[in-house]
Amino acid sequence: MPKGKPGSGVRTKVAIKPARERTRMPERRQRVPAEGAKTAKRPKRSDAALLAAEVERLEQQLAAARRQLAALEARADVDPLTELPNRRAFERELARSLAYVKRHGTGAALLYLDLDDFKRVNDRHGHSAGDAMLCAVASVLGRHVRESDVVARIGGDEFALLLWNCDEANAVAKALTLEASIGRTTAMHQGVTLSVGASVGAAVLLPLDEPGEIIARADRAMYARKAAHRAA
Repeated sequence: MPKGKPGSGVRTKVAIKPARERTRMPERRQRVPAEGAKTAKRPKRSDAALLAAEVERLEQQLAAARRQLAALEARADVDPLTELPNRRAFERELARSLAYVKRHGTGAALLYLDLDDFKRVNDRHGHSAGDAMLCAVASVLGRHVRESDVVARIGGDEFALLLWNCDEANAVAKALTLEASIGRTTAMHQGVTLSVGASVGAAVLLPLDEPGEIIARADRAMYARKAAHRAA
Protein backbone atom coordinates (compact mmCIF):
# COMPACT_ATOMS: atom_id res chain seq x y z
CA MET A 1 0.00 0.00 0.00
CA PRO A 2 1.27 3.54 -0.65
CA LYS A 3 2.53 5.25 2.41
CA GLY A 4 1.81 8.77 3.66
CA LYS A 5 4.36 11.46 4.07
CA PRO A 6 7.08 10.67 6.62
CA GLY A 7 6.43 12.13 9.98
CA SER A 8 2.91 13.22 9.19
CA GLY A 9 1.29 10.38 11.09
CA VAL A 10 -1.63 10.44 8.67
CA ARG A 11 -2.49 7.46 6.54
CA THR A 12 -3.68 7.95 3.00
CA LYS A 13 -7.06 6.33 2.22
CA VAL A 14 -7.34 4.27 -0.91
CA ALA A 15 -10.78 3.87 -2.58
CA ILE A 16 -11.67 0.24 -3.12
CA LYS A 17 -14.47 -0.69 -5.54
CA PRO A 18 -17.17 -2.97 -4.19
CA ALA A 19 -16.80 -6.55 -5.17
CA ARG A 20 -20.09 -6.58 -7.08
CA GLU A 21 -18.86 -3.80 -9.31
CA ARG A 22 -15.66 -5.61 -10.00
CA THR A 23 -17.48 -8.87 -10.90
CA ARG A 24 -20.37 -7.34 -12.88
CA MET A 25 -21.17 -9.52 -15.90
CA PRO A 26 -21.87 -7.93 -19.24
CA GLU A 27 -25.58 -7.67 -20.08
CA ARG A 28 -26.93 -10.26 -22.54
CA ARG A 29 -28.11 -8.66 -25.70
CA GLN A 30 -31.61 -9.62 -26.91
CA ARG A 31 -31.65 -11.11 -30.32
CA VAL A 32 -33.55 -9.10 -32.86
CA PRO A 33 -35.21 -11.21 -35.55
CA ALA A 34 -34.02 -10.54 -39.00
CA GLU A 35 -36.24 -8.46 -41.20
CA GLY A 36 -38.94 -10.55 -42.86
CA ALA A 37 -38.49 -13.55 -40.55
CA LYS A 38 -41.68 -15.29 -39.40
CA THR A 39 -42.14 -15.13 -35.66
CA ALA A 40 -45.83 -16.15 -35.29
CA LYS A 41 -46.42 -19.41 -33.48
CA ARG A 42 -49.18 -21.90 -34.32
CA PRO A 43 -52.17 -21.05 -32.12
CA LYS A 44 -53.35 -23.72 -29.72
CA ARG A 45 -57.07 -24.31 -29.08
CA SER A 46 -57.99 -23.97 -25.47
CA ASP A 47 -59.72 -26.71 -23.54
CA ALA A 48 -62.95 -24.67 -23.57
CA ALA A 49 -62.89 -24.41 -27.36
CA LEU A 50 -62.29 -28.13 -27.75
CA LEU A 51 -65.16 -28.89 -25.38
CA ALA A 52 -67.50 -26.53 -27.24
CA ALA A 53 -66.64 -28.19 -30.55
CA GLU A 54 -67.31 -31.64 -29.10
CA VAL A 55 -70.65 -30.51 -27.66
CA GLU A 56 -71.67 -29.10 -31.04
CA ARG A 57 -70.74 -32.36 -32.76
CA LEU A 58 -72.77 -34.40 -30.29
CA GLU A 59 -75.77 -32.07 -30.66
CA GLN A 60 -75.67 -32.53 -34.43
CA GLN A 61 -75.56 -36.31 -34.04
CA LEU A 62 -78.48 -36.18 -31.60
CA ALA A 63 -80.55 -34.04 -33.97
CA ALA A 64 -79.88 -36.47 -36.83
CA ALA A 65 -80.87 -39.42 -34.64
CA ARG A 66 -84.10 -37.69 -33.65
CA ARG A 67 -84.96 -37.03 -37.29
CA GLN A 68 -84.30 -40.66 -38.16
CA LEU A 69 -86.43 -41.83 -35.22
CA ALA A 70 -89.30 -39.55 -36.27
CA ALA A 71 -89.12 -40.92 -39.82
CA LEU A 72 -89.19 -44.49 -38.53
CA GLU A 73 -92.15 -43.74 -36.27
CA ALA A 74 -94.02 -42.17 -39.18
CA ARG A 75 -93.33 -45.21 -41.37
CA ALA A 76 -94.64 -47.46 -38.58
CA ASP A 77 -98.11 -46.01 -39.24
CA VAL A 78 -98.02 -46.50 -43.02
CA ASP A 79 -98.89 -49.57 -45.08
CA PRO A 80 -95.76 -50.13 -47.20
CA LEU A 81 -97.69 -51.38 -50.24
CA THR A 82 -100.48 -48.82 -50.67
CA GLU A 83 -98.90 -45.95 -48.70
CA LEU A 84 -102.18 -45.63 -46.79
CA PRO A 85 -102.38 -45.48 -42.99
CA ASN A 86 -102.27 -48.98 -41.49
CA ARG A 87 -104.42 -50.57 -38.76
CA ARG A 88 -102.38 -49.00 -35.98
CA ALA A 89 -102.85 -45.51 -37.37
CA PHE A 90 -106.53 -46.15 -38.13
CA GLU A 91 -107.33 -47.33 -34.60
CA ARG A 92 -105.70 -44.21 -33.18
CA GLU A 93 -107.69 -41.96 -35.52
CA LEU A 94 -110.90 -43.81 -34.70
CA ALA A 95 -110.36 -43.30 -30.96
CA ARG A 96 -109.76 -39.58 -31.54
CA SER A 97 -112.84 -39.33 -33.73
CA LEU A 98 -115.06 -40.99 -31.14
CA ALA A 99 -113.76 -38.61 -28.46
CA TYR A 100 -114.51 -35.63 -30.72
CA VAL A 101 -118.01 -36.87 -31.55
CA LYS A 102 -118.73 -37.42 -27.87
CA ARG A 103 -117.56 -33.94 -26.94
CA HIS A 104 -118.94 -31.88 -29.80
CA GLY A 105 -121.73 -33.99 -31.24
CA THR A 106 -120.29 -33.83 -34.76
CA GLY A 107 -121.60 -36.36 -37.26
CA ALA A 108 -119.18 -38.97 -38.58
CA ALA A 109 -119.40 -42.42 -40.13
CA LEU A 110 -117.23 -45.49 -40.53
CA LEU A 111 -117.14 -47.51 -43.76
CA TYR A 112 -115.72 -51.03 -43.67
CA LEU A 113 -114.69 -52.49 -47.04
CA ASP A 114 -113.75 -56.02 -48.06
CA LEU A 115 -112.82 -57.00 -51.62
CA ASP A 116 -114.82 -59.70 -53.41
CA ASP A 117 -113.02 -62.39 -55.45
CA PHE A 118 -109.63 -61.12 -54.34
CA LYS A 119 -108.48 -64.64 -53.46
CA ARG A 120 -109.17 -65.69 -57.03
CA VAL A 121 -106.74 -63.01 -58.30
CA ASN A 122 -104.00 -64.20 -55.97
CA ASP A 123 -104.56 -67.87 -56.75
CA ARG A 124 -104.61 -67.44 -60.53
CA HIS A 125 -102.01 -64.75 -61.06
CA GLY A 126 -99.86 -64.66 -57.93
CA HIS A 127 -99.42 -62.26 -55.05
CA SER A 128 -97.76 -59.61 -57.18
CA ALA A 129 -100.98 -59.41 -59.19
CA GLY A 130 -102.93 -59.10 -55.96
CA ASP A 131 -100.64 -56.27 -54.88
CA ALA A 132 -101.32 -54.43 -58.13
CA MET A 133 -105.05 -54.78 -57.54
CA LEU A 134 -104.77 -53.51 -53.96
CA CYS A 135 -102.88 -50.42 -55.14
CA ALA A 136 -105.55 -49.74 -57.77
CA VAL A 137 -108.30 -49.97 -55.13
CA ALA A 138 -106.37 -47.68 -52.77
CA SER A 139 -106.13 -45.11 -55.55
CA VAL A 140 -109.90 -45.25 -56.11
CA LEU A 141 -110.62 -44.78 -52.42
CA GLY A 142 -108.29 -41.81 -52.22
CA ARG A 143 -110.14 -40.07 -55.05
CA HIS A 144 -113.51 -40.48 -53.35
CA VAL A 145 -112.78 -38.84 -49.99
CA ARG A 146 -112.06 -35.35 -48.73
CA GLU A 147 -108.84 -34.21 -47.09
CA SER A 148 -110.51 -34.31 -43.68
CA ASP A 149 -111.48 -37.98 -44.14
CA VAL A 150 -109.25 -40.97 -43.38
CA VAL A 151 -108.65 -43.98 -45.63
CA ALA A 152 -106.68 -46.91 -44.23
CA ARG A 153 -105.70 -50.41 -45.20
CA ILE A 154 -106.30 -52.45 -42.07
CA GLY A 155 -105.01 -55.74 -43.38
CA GLY A 156 -105.18 -58.14 -46.31
CA ASP A 157 -107.95 -56.99 -48.66
CA GLU A 158 -109.76 -54.93 -46.02
CA PHE A 159 -109.97 -51.13 -45.93
CA ALA A 160 -111.67 -48.64 -43.62
CA LEU A 161 -112.81 -45.05 -44.13
CA LEU A 162 -113.66 -42.39 -41.55
CA LEU A 163 -115.99 -39.76 -43.03
CA TRP A 164 -116.63 -36.47 -41.23
CA ASN A 165 -119.92 -34.52 -41.28
CA CYS A 166 -121.63 -37.61 -42.62
CA ASP A 167 -125.01 -38.96 -41.50
CA GLU A 168 -126.32 -42.49 -42.04
CA ALA A 169 -128.02 -41.79 -45.37
CA ASN A 170 -124.90 -40.19 -46.84
CA ALA A 171 -122.73 -42.98 -45.45
CA VAL A 172 -124.85 -45.65 -47.13
CA ALA A 173 -124.85 -43.68 -50.39
CA LYS A 174 -121.06 -43.36 -50.24
CA ALA A 175 -120.73 -47.11 -49.61
CA LEU A 176 -122.77 -47.89 -52.74
CA THR A 177 -120.73 -45.42 -54.78
CA LEU A 178 -117.49 -47.05 -53.70
CA GLU A 179 -118.79 -50.53 -54.53
CA ALA A 180 -119.68 -49.40 -58.05
CA SER A 181 -116.39 -47.55 -58.57
CA ILE A 182 -114.25 -50.47 -57.43
CA GLY A 183 -116.30 -52.83 -59.59
CA ARG A 184 -115.30 -50.75 -62.63
CA THR A 185 -111.64 -50.57 -61.63
CA THR A 186 -109.03 -52.71 -63.37
CA ALA A 187 -105.32 -53.28 -62.93
CA MET A 188 -102.81 -54.60 -65.45
CA HIS A 189 -100.30 -57.26 -64.49
CA GLN A 190 -98.02 -58.93 -67.03
CA GLY A 191 -100.48 -58.22 -69.82
CA VAL A 192 -103.49 -59.53 -67.84
CA THR A 193 -106.41 -57.27 -66.91
CA LEU A 194 -107.44 -57.78 -63.28
CA SER A 195 -110.67 -56.82 -61.55
CA VAL A 196 -112.45 -57.40 -58.25
CA GLY A 197 -115.68 -56.44 -56.52
CA ALA A 198 -116.22 -54.86 -53.12
CA SER A 199 -118.64 -55.05 -50.21
CA VAL A 200 -118.88 -51.91 -48.08
CA GLY A 201 -120.69 -51.64 -44.76
CA ALA A 202 -121.57 -48.31 -43.15
CA ALA A 203 -122.12 -47.34 -39.50
CA VAL A 204 -122.57 -43.94 -37.86
CA LEU A 205 -120.38 -43.02 -34.89
CA LEU A 206 -122.46 -42.53 -31.73
CA PRO A 207 -121.37 -40.46 -28.71
CA LEU A 208 -121.34 -43.47 -26.38
CA ASP A 209 -119.58 -45.82 -28.79
CA GLU A 210 -116.37 -47.62 -27.96
CA PRO A 211 -113.99 -48.39 -30.85
CA GLY A 212 -114.86 -52.08 -30.78
CA GLU A 213 -118.58 -51.37 -30.95
CA ILE A 214 -118.48 -49.14 -34.02
CA ILE A 215 -116.13 -51.54 -35.81
CA ALA A 216 -118.43 -54.47 -35.06
CA ARG A 217 -121.46 -52.62 -36.46
CA ALA A 218 -119.65 -51.64 -39.64
CA ASP A 219 -118.29 -55.17 -39.99
CA ARG A 220 -121.79 -56.68 -39.72
CA ALA A 221 -123.07 -54.24 -42.32
CA MET A 222 -120.20 -55.21 -44.63
CA TYR A 223 -120.99 -58.94 -44.33
CA ALA A 224 -124.65 -58.20 -45.02
CA ARG A 225 -123.61 -56.52 -48.27
CA LYS A 226 -121.33 -59.45 -49.15
CA ALA A 227 -124.18 -61.90 -48.57
CA ALA A 228 -126.45 -59.79 -50.80
CA HIS A 229 -123.86 -59.86 -53.58
CA ARG A 230 -123.58 -63.64 -53.40
CA ALA A 231 -127.35 -64.04 -53.47
CA ALA A 232 -127.74 -61.75 -56.47
